[in-house]
Amino acid sequence: MIISASRRTDIPTYYSEWLLNRIKEGFVYVRNPMNIHQISRIPLSPEVVDGIVFWTKNPLPMIERLDELSPYVYYFQFTVNSYGKDVEPNIPSKNDVIIPAFQRLSKMIGKEKVIWRYDPIFFNGKYTIDYHIKYFKMLSAKLAGYTEKCTISFIDLYKNTQRNISSLNIQVPNIEQIEMLVTHLNQIASEYGIYIDTCAEKIDLEKFGIIHSHCIDKPRFELLGQYSLNVDKDKNQRPECGCFSSIDIGTYNTCKNGCLYCYANYSEKTVNNNFLLHDPTSPLLFGTVRENDVVKEREVHSCRDCQMKLF
Repeated sequence: MIISASRRTDIPTYYSEWLLNRIKEGFVYVRNPMNIHQISRIPLSPEVVDGIVFWTKNPLPMIERLDELSPYVYYFQFTVNSYGKDVEPNIPSKNDVIIPAFQRLSKMIGKEKVIWRYDPIFFNGKYTIDYHIKYFKMLSAKLAGYTEKCTISFIDLYKNTQRNISSLNIQVPNIEQIEMLVTHLNQIASEYGIYIDTCAEKIDLEKFGIIHSHCIDKPRFELLGQYSLNVDKDKNQRPECGCFSSIDIGTYNTCKNGCLYCYANYSEKTVNNNFLLHDPTSPLLFGTVRENDVVKEREVHSCRDCQMKLF
């Protein structure tokens, strides 16, 4: 079993104490997002957890406690964009905080465990193709040597985020614009020893040497853990998604980053209310088990072939 922590919220930034408490206790409760009264009890012991993927924009709140993760194989999906406070209002200064945090994390755990995400990419009057090229080059120069690859994607306009992004006046990019930008980004990344792949993009960019990524990455876990994994592609994701099967332990409408483009937050008011109900000692990310809730043990198992891989 692979744990995703989390596509739905920034656990390292806002809920790292809770997560480490859950690891210590050996289990976590996760509400079914389609039926909130169904709760899964998911074991978190190293015997069944084959790996953990952390998704974050700021790992500093948990960086001093990474030793508590030593029984696990893990890596970070670390988003560093070039947007300002008008788009990512609660992200600390990129130059003063986030980039140094990226560099520090990479030094601590290795660049193969820190994936740079530059996504989602969108265009408007301010964030033009030239803007992205300029700042991607600046970021590449600072992250060179601290990561192996950069995963990019272009924004998807979801109905439940239309209100949040209306102020941005986003222009949907056409194929020509996408190809023009990725040509420049790919050249820049190559100059700094970084390769680019794409996340859940329908467009085929292989002619530029850019392939589809596996953000939940079986081959990466096999390399890091020196084992083989018998795990299939995640059937619950979009067809374009290359991720392998995982269990997400996050909850929607709980991330305080406030990024306007985020599909996981529908309402700032709901986020704030849920955040107030967070208890680091609870098995749930927020709130408590209610009388009409049903808690069921989720049957999970390790997918590892424990024979060490030598080549």
